[in-house]
Amino acid sequence: MKIKKGDLVQVITGKDKGKQGKVIKAMPREDRVLVEGVNRVKKHTKAGQTARGSQTGGIVTTEAPVHVSNVQLVVEADGKKVVTRVGYRFDDEGNKIRVAKRTGEDI
Repeated sequence: MKIKKGDLVQVITGKDKGKQGKVIKAMPREDRVLVEGVNRVKKHTKAGQTARGSQTGGIVTTEAPVHVSNVQLVVEADGKKVVTRVGYRFDDEGNKIRVAKRTGEDI
């Protein structure tokens, strides 16, 4: 998977199209990513009590994962943020390095 935790991405399809956010969690086995502030859902949690006796539960708003094909990496070029595809190259020691296809610079 070409998107990693901590990357800045932009949603390219769906109800949150155009929104940008940081990747909180990458799930390569499911081909999904969790993006900050994107695909917010309301989750109903069961009411319970903590050790101190306060009430917990109710309706909690949280992020749900989105498919990695629906997001694109954002890089900065000439002071502007642009979306780009990700490629790879190998350096002299044989290390794999991610490269922004649109700008040609290393990520």
